[in-house]
Amino acid sequence: MLDLRNNPGGLLQSAVEVSDAFLNTGVIVSTKGRAANSNLRYSAESGDILNGAPMVVLINDGSASAAEIVAGALQDNHRAILLGTNSFGKGSVQTVIPISEAKAIKLTTALYYTPSGRSIQAEGIKPDIVDERATVTSLQPGLHTTESDLDKHLDNGNSKKSAAKDSNKEKAAAEDNSWKQDDNQLRDALNVLKAMRLSKRN
Repeated sequence: MLDLRNNPGGLLQSAVEVSDAFLNTGVIVSTKGRAANSNLRYSAESGDILNGAPMVVLINDGSASAAEIVAGALQDNHRAILLGTNSFGKGSVQTVIPISEAKAIKLTTALYYTPSGRSIQAEGIKPDIVDERATVTSLQPGLHTTESDLDKHLDNGNSKKSAAKDSNKEKAAAEDNSWKQDDNQLRDALNVLKAMRLSKRN
């Protein structure tokens, strides 16, 4: 999983390098502007650090700029499934132009486009699976009946020590899985990854 939620972005070159780490080939991002020198295209070089392992990228409305370039590159190259909510939509290129020794102006000179030609500006990246943040609670907590709850049930012959050990294991597992209740998007992304691995195996 690659978590780009609330990632405001950074340098274009960094976005290209991160995307390239998971791609063997294909366009990563292109820029188009009025001036000829604003029209650029960045492509991936051979070498995927995950060797094609399934990927899920998490995005939300806090994912902007360079984070959107990475998400768009992996989505359009069919390298990852995007899960979450629509990204911010910051897809413009700013250039600092000196006008004197002490002064300069920053102008928007181009727009970013994903490999398939989609403009990121004011559109953002749409996830493949829309998944809003939510609080997950059990509908009927504690209402689970098993054999051991029945009156006069047969013992299994295990010692109390063994039963206590199992209880401790269950408690530890519950604590380790607490993040699944706190972050439903992360939990859902993990389930998607499991499904992708099973599908690839079959």
